[in-house]
Amino acid sequence: SSLEENKINNNDTVTEPKETKMMNNNSSKIIFLLLLSLVVVYASAAARVGGWSPISDVKDPHVVEIGEFAVTEYDKQSKSGLKFETVVSGESQVVSGTNYRLIVAVNEGGASKNYEALVWDKPWLKFRILNSFKPAN
Repeated sequence: SSLEENKINNNDTVTEPKETKMMNNNSSKIIFLLLLSLVVVYASAAARVGGWSPISDVKDPHVVEIGEFAVTEYDKQSKSGLKFETVVSGESQVVSGTNYRLIVAVNEGGASKNYEALVWDKPWLKFRILNSFKPAN
């Protein structure tokens, strides 16, 4: 009878096909890896925004342009006669734009000296300002 069939069916063990188990296992792995990737991306972005990062290529044309700007701007303000030579080292900080803290070598009366320049740059607004310029320690 149908009552007996229900009893038999209720006692049967239901097993998932192997393909379904594998898909669930792979899906779990994919979700885990995606979440892990998001954590890593967020952590690296958090480290960059607001934190200072070393500039790996001080010969990059944009970095050199920032260094030249710093020396030229300082010379306009101080009439010191400094001439830009090169960017020695630097760091950048992502803010609303980018802060650059550069050590620049300048020619000062025939002698090469290092100065620390702090420049705030917002290229999309064509905004650039020299915030500080002082002899490097």
